[in-house]
Amino acid sequence: MSSTSQPPSGSSGFTASQLAHPRKTPQPWSPISWTTKPIHQEAVYEDQKSVEKSLSKLTRLPPIVTPTEIVKLKESLRDVALGKAFLLQGGDCAELFDYCEENAIESKIKLLLQMSLVLIWGANKPVVRIARMAGQYAKPRSKPTEMVDGKETNSFRGDILNGYPVDERALDPSRLVSAYFHSAATLNFIRGSLSSGIADLHRPLDWGLGHVHDPELQVKYSNIVSSITESLRFMRTVGADTAGQLQSVDLYTSHEGLLLDYEQSLTRRLKNPSRSSRAAQSSTQTPDDGKSWYNTGAHFLWIGDRTRQIDGAHIEYFRGIENPIGVKIGPTTSSSDLLALLRALNPSVEVGKITLITRYGASKVRTLLPTHIRVVEGSEYARSVVWQCDPMHGNTRSTATGIKTRQFADIFSELQQTLAIHKQEGSYLGGVHLELTGDAVTECTGGSVGLAEEDLSLNYTSFCDPRLNEKQALEMAFLIAGHYRGERGVDSE
Repeated sequence: MSSTSQPPSGSSGFTASQLAHPRKTPQPWSPISWTTKPIHQEAVYEDQKSVEKSLSKLTRLPPIVTPTEIVKLKESLRDVALGKAFLLQGGDCAELFDYCEENAIESKIKLLLQMSLVLIWGANKPVVRIARMAGQYAKPRSKPTEMVDGKETNSFRGDILNGYPVDERALDPSRLVSAYFHSAATLNFIRGSLSSGIADLHRPLDWGLGHVHDPELQVKYSNIVSSITESLRFMRTVGADTAGQLQSVDLYTSHEGLLLDYEQSLTRRLKNPSRSSRAAQSSTQTPDDGKSWYNTGAHFLWIGDRTRQIDGAHIEYFRGIENPIGVKIGPTTSSSDLLALLRALNPSVEVGKITLITRYGASKVRTLLPTHIRVVEGSEYARSVVWQCDPMHGNTRSTATGIKTRQFADIFSELQQTLAIHKQEGSYLGGVHLELTGDAVTECTGGSVGLAEEDLSLNYTSFCDPRLNEKQALEMAFLIAGHYRGERGVDSE
């Protein structure tokens, strides 16, 4: 890895002096300072009085997540940034209030658990699990309106703002409070399920592989499952599972921090558990009273591709909270903006604070990613960020009949190329970010299940972007695990 004074020869186009940017003194911050900045993806309501009533209600409601949980996640993400762990993040593109239901929640928990087991087996590292759940109710849209049956109407922007049926497209302030209670109920059920043993590895897992039509692949995947099962059986036999680690796991929640009025209302100044031990320093310029600002609506939040303007409201809001933060990075991200974002959001260079979620598309990743890696790893942020691949968003396309889909082969191709590029650059790909569901949907084509375009109408239920179904998601985990086993020279057969 190159030092700050000697960036990789290259091709970043930056000199060492440019990369060693002098730090500016952060401007004063408060949970409302974002309101002085230009904002994108703003929600404009007709009834402002009702908006104020809903926001006032939110400010009085208790936190959904706690600083202790957030600090624990930050410690785990520090390990990811240092190459000691792997991050698995997944869930729905746009969570619906209707998904706040036992079977829907359980299916995603179980899928993420199975995927993480496969990744632990393949990478031989702990896996940090973050779900796109309990709050992923807002979606950015390219246009505020769309044509439906020849009439212009508001675009569906997620259940926190409006409903998908055409007669529910008006922005409804009461949905802000509904989003809080659906988030709290979802996380409450997740916590209850985990404490009741849903993740207990003593229980048999459903590894059904009947969908794999290729005999060679079925043998390969069956051997992986047998290896994992045998490892768990061995641990039980020798008593290595008596400490409780096999009874439960940590599962954190996340969503895109899009609707800043909502995020501001759930931002609280609370005691920082890490302050007493001096394990971490606050990024905010506030009196050191042992407290810090936390977004208590989720453990992890990310800034989307459409709202990461360096002088914009979203960056202003995010720079003041203690939560770990993700930033979507794509073809429109310049190298200078990339460093400016890091310096605004993480001026103290806290390791693991920022996750860079790269999403270029299979056809562009090899051209764009190397430069971004060299710029970051050749600056003061070397070995401090979590590099995470989102192989979904850059590979969305429409069929001839106008159905949005993604090809499994394109998704895996971007992931494969990203793994290879990080290896070539000497950096570490620390995670994967997938849109997935535990249900048997038919939204992405390909994979061992062999879905074709004509199959998409069988069970296409997403109101936004297409998701991997449970079989495709588990197969993606098998393929990632196989890559890491190959890197370590271990036979995955």
